[in-house]
Amino acid sequence: MRHLYRGAWSCVFLIALLAAFELWARLAFGSSFLFNANNARSILLAATQPLLVALGMTFIIIAGGIDLSVGFTVGLASVVATQMMLLLDGSTGIWASMLIGCSAAILVAMVPGLVNGVLVARYGVPPFIATLGMYGVARGAGYLISGGHTVPATNPVLEDFGNAVVFGLPVPVLVTAAFALVMHYVLAMTKFGQYTLAIGGSRQAASRAGIDITRHTIILHVLAAAMAAVAGLVYAGRFSGGNAQAGEPSMLDSIAAVVIGGTSLFGGEGSIPGTVLGGLIIAVIQFGLVFINVEPFWQFIAVGAVIVLAVLIDQSRRRIPSGRA
Repeated sequence: MRHLYRGAWSCVFLIALLAAFELWARLAFGSSFLFNANNARSILLAATQPLLVALGMTFIIIAGGIDLSVGFTVGLASVVATQMMLLLDGSTGIWASMLIGCSAAILVAMVPGLVNGVLVARYGVPPFIATLGMYGVARGAGYLISGGHTVPATNPVLEDFGNAVVFGLPVPVLVTAAFALVMHYVLAMTKFGQYTLAIGGSRQAASRAGIDITRHTIILHVLAAAMAAVAGLVYAGRFSGGNAQAGEPSMLDSIAAVVIGGTSLFGGEGSIPGTVLGGLIIAVIQFGLVFINVEPFWQFIAVGAVIVLAVLIDQSRRRIPSGRA
C-alpha cells in the first residue's frame, strides 16, 4: 500500500501551495500568481541551481548516504571557471576560453567528491563527518582562489548561457530539464540506477549480489560533485561572476528537494521526478513569500518546517505494511 502514495503528498502539497498563492494574488492584487509568465520564469530560474545539486544528491541519499560539501563545491566551481576565463582573456578565443574554464571547474570540483567517496567507501568514515570535512576544504579553496571577492565573468558566451532565452524559457531551465531527464533515465532504466537502489535497500544483500559497493559509492560522490559544478557554472553565467559562497544555500535546499520529493533518508527509495517536484516546491515557497511581501528570513523557517514534515511522512509511510491491500 505504501507505493500508492509514495511521493504523492508532494504533488498535493505543490498544488495546494500554488492555489494558496493564486488566491492571495487574486484577493490582494487582483492579478494572477500562477498564470503570469514573469512569475513562472522566476520560479523556474530559482529552482535551477538547487535542483542541479539535488539531482546528484538524490543518488547519494538513495544509496543511504549524505553529502554536506556540495554547497561550497558549487562556489568552488564558479570561481575556478571565472578565474580561468579571466586568465585566458584575450589569449584564446571566447569559445576556447569557455570550454577550458568549464572543464577546469568540473575537474576541480570532482576532487572533493572523489575524496568523499574514498573516505566513506574505502576507509569507513561516516558520510556526515567525511563530507563535513570537505565542506570546509571546498569553502577554503574557493576563498583562496577568489581572494575572498567575486570573480567577474569576462566571457560573453558564459553570460549568454546564463541569461539567454530559447522558446520562451531561460537556458538554465532548459539545461536543468535536460540533466533531469538524463538522470531519471540513469536511475530508472540502467543497472547503475538499480545498483544504487539496491545498496540503499540493503548493503549486505547488494554485496552478496556481487555489486562492488566501494567503487559504486565513490562514483556516486564524484557524480554529485560534478552536478554541483554544473550548478556553479549556471550561477556564474546568471550572475556574471564566480563567488565562493555561491552555493551556500544549495546544500539545505538540495537536501530539502530530495526529501520533500519522496526519497527516503533511510535509503533504498526515491526518484528524479520526485526530486524535481521537491525543487519546485522549495522555489514556489521562496518566491511566493517574497511575492506576498513576507520577510525573506521566513523562507528558512518555511523550508525547515517542510523538511521536518517530509521526514515525518516518510517515517509514517515506512510503518505501513507493504502488502498489496
